[in-house]
Amino acid sequence: MQKTILLSILTLFFFAQFLVAQEMNPTKLEQLITQVADTVEANGNSLRFVYKEAFLICVYDENANRMRIITPIVEREKIDEEQLLNALVANFHSALDVKYALSDEVIWSVFIHPLKELTEHQVLDAIDQVYAASVTFGTTYSSTSLVFPGNTKKRDEIGAKKLIEKNKI
Repeated sequence: MQKTILLSILTLFFFAQFLVAQEMNPTKLEQLITQVADTVEANGNSLRFVYKEAFLICVYDENANRMRIITPIVEREKIDEEQLLNALVANFHSALDVKYALSDEVIWSVFIHPLKELTEHQVLDAIDQVYAASVTFGTTYSSTSLVFPGNTKKRDEIGAKKLIEKNKI
């Protein structure tokens, strides 16, 4: 009986560590970013920093429990339609936890996540992925070495298929 109670208590303590919320907050965010960044500048609810010679921004809102890490890549007018479409395909296959996005006529690499639920590992990984997606834009369009397989047909083949389907209607 005593062994069963002792085992139950030990099991409870073991699993209790997984039930505790991470509770990421702006202070922890800044500490983590400072560990890996060359320079960090705090301004209100944002942290601007240089990581591997790239300019990144972390914006957070504790009340909305949201945060994002972003970096500008290129002005929209400086890329062609094929690059834009490749970025959209990459959002599905090779830009894993980050996405390519368009805002204010600038293409961005963006990681968005609830703030409190973030782990330290996720923050550091997000910084790496935002950076990687920005420097691979125009080539592999990837945030990591992992790529999900899928429909990688060329745009011309897809366009021809849609025209055929449209004419059948």
